[in-house]
Amino acid sequence: MKCKYCNKPATIHITEIIEGTPQEFHLCDEHAREHIASGPAAPSKPKQPQEHMAALAAASSTGDLSRLDAQACPACGITFREFRQSGRLGCAHDYEAFKQELLPLIENIHGATQHCGKVPSGAPETIARTSQLLHLRRQLKEAIEREDYERAAELRDKIRDLEGDV
Repeated sequence: MKCKYCNKPATIHITEIIEGTPQEFHLCDEHAREHIASGPAAPSKPKQPQEHMAALAAASSTGDLSRLDAQACPACGITFREFRQSGRLGCAHDYEAFKQELLPLIENIHGATQHCGKVPSGAPETIARTSQLLHLRRQLKEAIEREDYERAAELRDKIRDLEGDV
C-alpha cells in the first residue's frame, strides 16, 4: 500500500474517529510524523495508539527503528517491521518477542495490559473459575513474597472455596 501523500510505501496505518466516522490514513514514516504533529496535542490526555506508532517512526532518525525492525519472533519469524506494516502479530509468542514495544501500545489502547473484560457468554463456567483461580494464585504468590501472611491466608481460603465448588 502506498502513502496517501506520496508514492513511498505506507508503513504507518492510522484509523481516527472524526465526528463519529472512522477515517483511515496510510502514511510513510515522514508523512506520519507530520500527520501526528499537525493534530491537536493535549498534554493531559493519554497518548493515542497512533502517537506510539509515530514515536516508533520518529525513532528511525536515531537508527533505533532499523534495529527494532530487524527483531524477529523465534517461533513464527515475523519481524517487527512486518507487524508495523500490517498491524497484526503472527503468533502468541510475539507478545514476548516484542514485549517492550507492545506494552505501552496495548496499555494505551485498552487501558490495561491484562484482560479485564467479560468471559464469552458461550464459554463454560469452568473457564471463568479457572481464570479467577489463576488470578488468586498469582496474588497469593505476591502476598507471600511481600511476607503479607494475613492477606495470603485470605487468598488461600478463597482459593480453597473456589476449588471446593467443583
